[in-house]
Amino acid sequence: MKISTQLMFERGSSQMSSVQSKVAQTQVQLAQGKQVINASDAPDQASTIQRMKSILSRQESYQSSLNTVKNRLIGEESALQSVSDLLVRAKEVAVQGANDTLSAGDRKALAIEMKALRDQMLSLANTQDTNGNFMFAGSRVKQAAFAENSSGVPIYQGDQTRMNVRVGEQRSIPVNRTGTDAFVPVARKDTDGTSVGVGFFKVMDDLVAGLINSKGPDIRRGVGELDNLQLGVSLAQAQIGTNLNVVDQQTAVLEDTTLNLKTTLSSIEDLDYASAITKMNQQMLSLEAAQSSFAKMSQLNLFNFIK
Repeated sequence: MKISTQLMFERGSSQMSSVQSKVAQTQVQLAQGKQVINASDAPDQASTIQRMKSILSRQESYQSSLNTVKNRLIGEESALQSVSDLLVRAKEVAVQGANDTLSAGDRKALAIEMKALRDQMLSLANTQDTNGNFMFAGSRVKQAAFAENSSGVPIYQGDQTRMNVRVGEQRSIPVNRTGTDAFVPVARKDTDGTSVGVGFFKVMDDLVAGLINSKGPDIRRGVGELDNLQLGVSLAQAQIGTNLNVVDQQTAVLEDTTLNLKTTLSSIEDLDYASAITKMNQQMLSLEAAQSSFAKMSQLNLFNFIK
């Protein structure tokens, strides 16, 4: 009889402890709004939650990369649009300078404006982004894309490396542009009839020199070459526009993916308050019943005798 009573006492005590533990766990769930507090509570569910959070973290990283790429593309687009506008004005000045009725003094005045336009374009070619990186220098982002050589002619000192950044599980987008992609050299016939490549700013300098020296053939050649320079800039702008469209499309895809992931994660991780409160009320009733039963059992004469 002594063993049987002790067993009943231990079972009653264990039952109350178990119910109290469940009530405490439900209260913690309600306080934190989460289904799983410790991984040991539901290992499979905790593993799924961790995996979903890892995927979401990657999506956020892709979105951050997209924002960086978009800001850079917008900066490139703005710089090249300014260059395009300057080239339009340069063409007007060059056509005016090719007029045979102008005097040498008039052409020298036009040369001053042409030189100013050239200097503005050089400054735009060396545009830096918000991080201080040169936009049109390829991967050599810490040095100016174009710098003047010993003869005073700006030459490209970047490289031809194109870097891609991952913006999705199976998607990458170029994040940089080389100077020769935007400021494209032109092909010029040499005196012996062979074609030679002439840099963007060498074309501008030769045109300035032609105006200063009133050399009609050089000025007229420069007028034609300005069209080629404008074409190169326009093609670069078109490529930037295409890349911006890709960024917008990928952003929409990421937003949809992130929303679906968050919805799924919420269903796995977040607590259903209505169900949890109902559950806790049931647990509280069970605890009160267990406490009442244990109190009555502990008042039996046999317990008094044991004491």
